[in-house]
Amino acid sequence: MKPVLAIAGPTASGKSAASLAIAQRWPVEIVSVDSALVYRGMDIGTAKPSPDELAQVPHHLIDTTDPRDAYSAAEFVRDAQRLIGEITVRGRTPLLVGGTMLYFKALMQGLNDMPPADAAVRAEIEARALAQGWPALHAALAQIDPATAARLSPNDAQRIQRALEVFAVSGQPLSRFQTGPSGDHANPIAPGALLSLEPADRAWLHARIAQRFDAMLAAGFIDEVKALRARGDLHPDLPSMRCVGYRQAWEALDAAGDAPLTDAQRNELRDRGIFATRQLAKRQITWLRSMPERVVLPCDAPDALAQVLRWAEKNL
Repeated sequence: MKPVLAIAGPTASGKSAASLAIAQRWPVEIVSVDSALVYRGMDIGTAKPSPDELAQVPHHLIDTTDPRDAYSAAEFVRDAQRLIGEITVRGRTPLLVGGTMLYFKALMQGLNDMPPADAAVRAEIEARALAQGWPALHAALAQIDPATAARLSPNDAQRIQRALEVFAVSGQPLSRFQTGPSGDHANPIAPGALLSLEPADRAWLHARIAQRFDAMLAAGFIDEVKALRARGDLHPDLPSMRCVGYRQAWEALDAAGDAPLTDAQRNELRDRGIFATRQLAKRQITWLRSMPERVVLPCDAPDALAQVLRWAEKNL
């Protein structure tokens, strides 16, 4: 049985470069572990691999889902398990790469019997939020599920909505479902085969995040969001449009109306987008630190890529 390798890390930590370096030396296929890369038409703001990079090595779970649709952790586990089997049968090594830590946790530890999404209940919650505001719904959540409410921002619409939905459908708080997986679950990633790219100096990562957001703006990120808005069937409460960067750009375009963004509005969008991305990276690092099985590699080390290749050679 061929090994399954995995590279995790916060945004802008160099995961893509590391995976491509491995692919140049060993027969691997990359499985994306990223909740944003699944969406079609969201290329610039997700830092999706370029056509040239995609041509260098087979990539999976990229451009599989329309932005109006949701893609769950359970769907990821199903797809990843299928792909691991198919890649292994082809005589190649599955290389899981990404920063969506919930997906990694679900694949490695399993999922409990979480209630499926209920469109009617979700619509009712959205109507309440429109009338009362998300902070009011956060306060309501604190009454029925204080453990979940305590770890959520009062404006975290997506997670507040899901927690209220789970309670409405099942009568049980979301925190009860998150206490651990149900049943036996085989982790496909062997001990030592999960590499975590984490910066020794957080300032290094912050500089990379700012550089990448500037590059996205220069590459036409605002026009990409304009095109998504012009479809007419998307709205800012969809999981796809809540992705970091897209939410801030949507709000900036809402504020501008039909007029082009002013320099001040572009600067504000840049600042808010970079701040939100830094917050995402902080959450990702917190997740990683709760995974004792990972092998930590300082992604800001001068020889980081050489260390990645040594790790890969050891595990392959």
